[in-house]
Amino acid sequence: MDSNNDSSLNNVVLQILLVVLMAFSFYFIHDAPKKLFSSLRNRNRAHVQANHHFVRGAQILAKARASPSRSSASSLAKQAQDEARQAIALDPTDAAAHLLVALALDLRGLSAAAIDSLDAALSPALARSLSDGERADALVKRAELRMTVGPGQRGRADPAMADLQEALRISPKNAKALFLLGKYYEGKKMEKEAIEAYMEALKAEPQLRKAQEALQRLGS
Repeated sequence: MDSNNDSSLNNVVLQILLVVLMAFSFYFIHDAPKKLFSSLRNRNRAHVQANHHFVRGAQILAKARASPSRSSASSLAKQAQDEARQAIALDPTDAAAHLLVALALDLRGLSAAAIDSLDAALSPALARSLSDGERADALVKRAELRMTVGPGQRGRADPAMADLQEALRISPKNAKALFLLGKYYEGKKMEKEAIEAYMEALKAEPQLRKAQEALQRLGS
């Protein structure tokens, strides 16, 4: 008798488990994909919107650079910065928007803040979204800014050298990096090294006027 009761109880438990399993399978097949697709759709929508703000910001920045009026250029650069900030809010992992913020801030004369944006773009979590060429250019831009900020803001220019070395490791024929390297050496009174760097810059870009002028100034 007890054996029959145990068997009946086992059958009931088994049936309950089967019902639960079927219900879970039904949920997974019908509901989970909907939530997944909804999440992906929202993510894609945010990416599209972020890209829209980025493109608009880049277009405005181009107008700012072409503006003959300093006040107009600054105003347009602020608009470009705002568009880039909106892109970041929608897609914080895209380093390009941080680079756009940095360029807009630089045009407004806010070098220290521009460096902060470049720091964000070049952080390990975000730099992966950049190509090698983009990363090298970002390093060169940060080096340039680090060489121009005043004492008390970022201190010595040594971090600029680290940026230039890394940029040239990634892109050995980057003419702007080589020119800035020459400028760095010249500022350190290392004339021989400066001349060599300027000459390498001209090899990479023969029409680079700034390197030509630097060599003339150094009598080479």
